[in-house]
Amino acid sequence: MGISGFEPTFLVGLKAVREHHGSRLEALTGRRLTGYALVRFVEDGEWFADCPVVLDFEGVRVEICHWKFDELSISWDTVDTTAVITGWQESEFTPTWSSADERLEPFVGRKLREVSLLEWRPSGQDMADGTIAVEFAFDAGRFCIANGLDENSIEVGDSHPDFVRHQLGS
Repeated sequence: MGISGFEPTFLVGLKAVREHHGSRLEALTGRRLTGYALVRFVEDGEWFADCPVVLDFEGVRVEICHWKFDELSISWDTVDTTAVITGWQESEFTPTWSSADERLEPFVGRKLREVSLLEWRPSGQDMADGTIAVEFAFDAGRFCIANGLDENSIEVGDSHPDFVRHQLGS
């Protein structure tokens, strides 16, 4: 993708994600969200949801990226959001890091109350069954970074009833 420092390690399933990242995600509890970065196109401002969502919790940065139908990469303090994105051949648009997003902005400055892994478990057959989202809960609400079927999705508010919540630290 041409993103400086980004070397994703994709995991599949609740057990793998919890084992590799559960304790570090839980350790974010009590920290304030001090910033975030997403990749947007210079020409039209559209979010390029294939790139990682970077969240900064008082100097600890978590980088979340979904891929395919069930793969999730979580990395820590590796992405340089000040570096120019290079080697871009995906489209005629120019990608750049942005800290503008109406969904995430209301959470900046808020203290993180809890982190959960959300496991998609629909009642019927669904190709997304078992995918994992990361949910961040604050006193002022919650958001999650979910799998939008081969890209990231940012969802604000209560999670869909087909998600099973696995609170970290409980």
